[in-house]
Amino acid sequence: MALTQVKQSAIVKIAILIAVLASLPKTIFLYEMISEGNLGFSKIWLLDLLYRLVFFFLFAWAILQLNANLGYAKNKWSTKMRMAVLVVVNIFVMLLALFLFKFLYPIILQTEIEQRDVGFLNFTYANLLIALFFIGRILRLQTDKQESRIENERLKQQSLQNELMALKNQIDPHFLFNSLNSLTSLIRENEKATKFVKKLSHMYRYILQSGESDLVSVREELKFTESYTHLIRTRYRDRFSIDMHIDDRYLDLEIPPLALQLLVENAVKHNEISTKNPLTVRIYSKEDSIYVENPIQPRTVLKEGTKNGLLNLKKRYVLLLKKEVTVRAENNTFVVDLPLVLKTKEST
Repeated sequence: MALTQVKQSAIVKIAILIAVLASLPKTIFLYEMISEGNLGFSKIWLLDLLYRLVFFFLFAWAILQLNANLGYAKNKWSTKMRMAVLVVVNIFVMLLALFLFKFLYPIILQTEIEQRDVGFLNFTYANLLIALFFIGRILRLQTDKQESRIENERLKQQSLQNELMALKNQIDPHFLFNSLNSLTSLIRENEKATKFVKKLSHMYRYILQSGESDLVSVREELKFTESYTHLIRTRYRDRFSIDMHIDDRYLDLEIPPLALQLLVENAVKHNEISTKNPLTVRIYSKEDSIYVENPIQPRTVLKEGTKNGLLNLKKRYVLLLKKEVTVRAENNTFVVDLPLVLKTKEST
């Protein structure tokens, strides 16, 4: 998920305010000089004030930008590592700002900086660094909190839409199961048809039960996928096959329900399946993930679809597991990486 940036307008406003406050002692001193009629030194002090305002503003903007946005760009660092790097970079920026201030001062103002001002300048920049570091953190936390609130509202809206859709499409499950049982008794002598109906019944039961859970075990998902692929094989016969190899140690880990079925369905929907070009879908485990891959052999005429299945799966992973689904196409093969998680108390 892309990081939401803190607005530049907010950073600029705070940087201006900090620059004005940091220059306040010089502003008061200049005001007193002018009030006393000592205008002989007012021009150089006015330039000095403007010079400080510009430097304080640029320093404040850079530190706020670093601690509110740049320091939280997408990376794989741990929180401790990120904070350590941020502290080092902040100190480096402060030292660089002090060096440039002292180096450019005599060049721009045509006068040496007063020695008594150097110590006060170091003290001011150090205090500004501490204040700006925490202000930047607050801005980052506020932005994240606002983004989380917006995402929660979006989730609530989506949940309400899903509930409405479920109500519209609601079917009495007992009626359907009774009908499937009746159909099984009618075709009992046809072994293939009987097996097909039983697999269909298992699929529907799983869909109903999994609708009450955010996560299911890999073991349950594989059983459902096997039932689903049996229906596909019944249709395509030897033109479609599935190769599943999941290590036993992954069977009790968890995965969003219907994730594997969606990827198998996408493979069937978007690829040619014929005697000349049979389709094989591989499902295997590796490094706490399940990989689903299939050869890329596009249909000449694609089936119509919403094109939202894989996108919704990615969103479910981010919202439920805070993990990313990796999708890539390489060597004429389409591969999807589904991370797994340990079984949670809520789903047991």
